[in-house]
Amino acid sequence: MPPVQASPSPPVTLLCLPCAGASATMYLRWRRLLPPSVQVVPIELPGRGMRIAEPAVEDFGTLVARLCAENAPLLRGDFALFGHSMGALLACGMARRLQAQGLPLPRALLVSACAAPSQRGADRFAGPQDDAALAADLRRQGGTPEAVFEHPELLRLTLDLLRADYRVCGSFGPRQAMPLPLPVHAFAGRLDAMGAPAVQAWSCETRDAFTLDWFDGGHFFIRSQEGAVLAALARRLGLVGAVAQDALQAPA
Repeated sequence: MPPVQASPSPPVTLLCLPCAGASATMYLRWRRLLPPSVQVVPIELPGRGMRIAEPAVEDFGTLVARLCAENAPLLRGDFALFGHSMGALLACGMARRLQAQGLPLPRALLVSACAAPSQRGADRFAGPQDDAALAADLRRQGGTPEAVFEHPELLRLTLDLLRADYRVCGSFGPRQAMPLPLPVHAFAGRLDAMGAPAVQAWSCETRDAFTLDWFDGGHFFIRSQEGAVLAALARRLGLVGAVAQDALQAPA
C-alpha cells in the first residue's frame, strides 16, 4: 500500500500596502516571483488603479479603519502584513487596530524603508506641498520612471496622489501603545536618508522577535535589490520554496 502523502499547507496570505503616490501594481511581479507557499495580495488604496474614481483618503486613522474593514475576510487565518514607506506605516496601523479590537493578528509585520513610529518627526510633512516641491521630492527619493515626469497627465495624477498621501502621513500621530505580540521584520536601504537609528527603533514596537535586513541602495532598494529582498522576506516568514530566478535580475 503506497504511503499516504500529507496535503500541502494552505499558503500564507501576504497583504502588501503601497508607498505614497503609488498603486498596488508595484507588487504584481511578486505573485510570480515568490514561492507558491505565499499568496501575494496587493492592496489598492482609494484614488488609484482600479479605484481611481474614488476620492483619496487623507487621514491616517480613517484610512486604516477602512482598510481593515474592506479586507476583513483576508485578515483571518495565516496572514502577514507588508508595507513599503507609507505602506509600512499603514501596515503597522492595521496591526494595531486588530490588536485593539481583539481580532486575530498577522503572523508577522514586515516594514520596509520606513522610520519607526516613535522616530517620525512632526515637521517632515509640514513644508511646501506645491507641485515643484513634490516633484523634487520624487526625484530625490528615486524610483519614479522618467516617463512620469515627461507625461503631463501622468505627472498630474502622481503629484495629486502624493500630496494626498503626504497628508495621510502628516496626520499620523504616534501614541503610547503596548508592544505588539508578533514578530516585526524591518528592511532598509543603506543609502536611505532616514538613518539606522530610525529603522532600528522598530524593535520597540514588538515584544516578540525583531530582525533588520540591510540592502544596497536608497529608498527604493526593493526594486534595485528585488531578488535579495524577496529572498529575505521568504526567509523571515519561514516560507517553503525558492524565489523565482527572475527576481535575481533587476526589474526593467
